[in-house]
Amino acid sequence: MRPIRQSKKLQNVRYDVRGPILVEAQRLEAEGHRILKLNIGNTAPFGFEAPEAILADVIHHLPMSTGYSDSRGIYSARTAVMNYYQSHGLRDVSVEDVFIGNGVSELISLVLQAFLDDGNEILVPAPDYPLWTGAITLSGGTAVHYRCDEANGWNPDLADIEAKITENTHGLVIINPNNPTGAVYSPEIVKGLVDIARRHQLVVFADEIYEKIIFEDAEHHHAATFAGNDVLCLTFSGLSKAYRVCGYRAGWLMISGPKELATDFLEGLTLVANMRMCANVPAQHAIQTALGGYQSVEEFIGPGGRFYEQSMLADRLLNEIPGVSNVTPKGALYCFPRLDPAVYPIEDDQEFVIELLRSKKILVTHGTGFNWFEPDHFRLVTLPEAAVLEEAIGRIGDFLAMRR
Repeated sequence: MRPIRQSKKLQNVRYDVRGPILVEAQRLEAEGHRILKLNIGNTAPFGFEAPEAILADVIHHLPMSTGYSDSRGIYSARTAVMNYYQSHGLRDVSVEDVFIGNGVSELISLVLQAFLDDGNEILVPAPDYPLWTGAITLSGGTAVHYRCDEANGWNPDLADIEAKITENTHGLVIINPNNPTGAVYSPEIVKGLVDIARRHQLVVFADEIYEKIIFEDAEHHHAATFAGNDVLCLTFSGLSKAYRVCGYRAGWLMISGPKELATDFLEGLTLVANMRMCANVPAQHAIQTALGGYQSVEEFIGPGGRFYEQSMLADRLLNEIPGVSNVTPKGALYCFPRLDPAVYPIEDDQEFVIELLRSKKILVTHGTGFNWFEPDHFRLVTLPEAAVLEEAIGRIGDFLAMRR
């Protein structure tokens, strides 16, 4: 039998959060080493528990969850999502505008499969969550990365976006709060992004999975609020992060704007949703309880809360390392520090984090894995408890001291 090779469609697809560096970490674990994994925002391994009401609701509905649901999701979950956005001022949202998926990741892939033709360009932030670039590429499109300005709090460079729009540009991705930088965009920035989409007739893809994880005086603003009735906006969010149920894979898509101009696209989206039958039904039952009940995430995002305190601790410790600078995160669960090239002249940041892994048994993700332009950043997850973070960043500091 001839060799079986992967599809050529995967040639330029990368997902380095779980890429070659994780494989090396698993090899080291097999040899008996203890690896501290700071590469992925998975809450459960770090002691974060799901709200009891959500667990109870899922368990209660298990006997009724053995069959397929509507491919768009169960009615109670879709209604809860509709009510959530209506309560945030988006009063034209209906149940028909909501799709439930196996997490935001699946919904992104379904949407792009239904939306893109070969050669279509989508504007994506740099740095980005790499699923966006990978899913665009796999769907036949081209991700064109616009720069987020580290010197300006990692806000998108609106002029850079304008300069990269061509006749082939069809959409604009907004990740807010941002993974990996922790930036939370002001209303002026969100409006500026949507105004660009309006001028150039682009569809807005708003990734808002971290919308409830915001710190101190930061405030999240839905892109759909600024898109109004004349810009098609696809808003993605879900339960994974704020409700600490990453493994449930419960996310949603909300469609707003001139839907009458998108009937053909929406038929295509329904087709690809039908092809995968439905999202997992037990987890769908968690959505109504989560959105309608006590928002326990509030306990984690203010002073004294673990999300907040650990993010601020990581930020302080990183900035204390000579030659390292980090923009204080305003939300999400990550730091994205810069290594001064004059102090650390790194040419291959993937090799850098592999060396860190082998030397100090700390697993982080290199900055170019998030489609950043230069090999001078890495992403660190801030989920471990304070003592573990102190140890981990201390080891990183020791490793960097050997390279100065």
